[in-house]
Amino acid sequence: MYRQRIDLPAAASGGYQALARLDSLIRRDGLVDDRLRELVKLRTSQMNGCALHLEWHSREALRLGETQQRLHHLAGWRESPLFSPSQRAALALAEAVTHLGPEGVPDAVYADAERHFGPQQLGNLILTVAVTNALNRIAVTARLQPDAPPSPPSPPSPRTTNREAP
Repeated sequence: MYRQRIDLPAAASGGYQALARLDSLIRRDGLVDDRLRELVKLRTSQMNGCALHLEWHSREALRLGETQQRLHHLAGWRESPLFSPSQRAALALAEAVTHLGPEGVPDAVYADAERHFGPQQLGNLILTVAVTNALNRIAVTARLQPDAPPSPPSPPSPRTTNREAP
């Protein structure tokens, strides 16, 4: 198990709270669909290997009505028939922003997102990915972990018999 390195939200509360407020502001401004916002955050967190945010955004997506099947397909969204063209454009942009190559965000990826989202939606999508990346990097660096799930119940112990062995 990893040991948490620093309680960054406490140690640098001003900066951390500023990121949290920015995330709240973007959430209020909204994307076309709240579930899409969580899919984008979840895909970004998958790419960054951030267990804390994988847990949080999976729970939030389910709370908003996302299906388990689509969450299972998210890492392979390009091969899955379960995502609409606008969702694909948002996920492609999220991946390009998260893993900037030498050319930055490819023009074709940006243009596809631009076709599906108006300026406000596109701006909020870009900010959503940027803030999620920042929070992921903080959590991974500080080794912030989700709360441990409750332990499963122990299996019943085998019944002992009073019968003597032959």
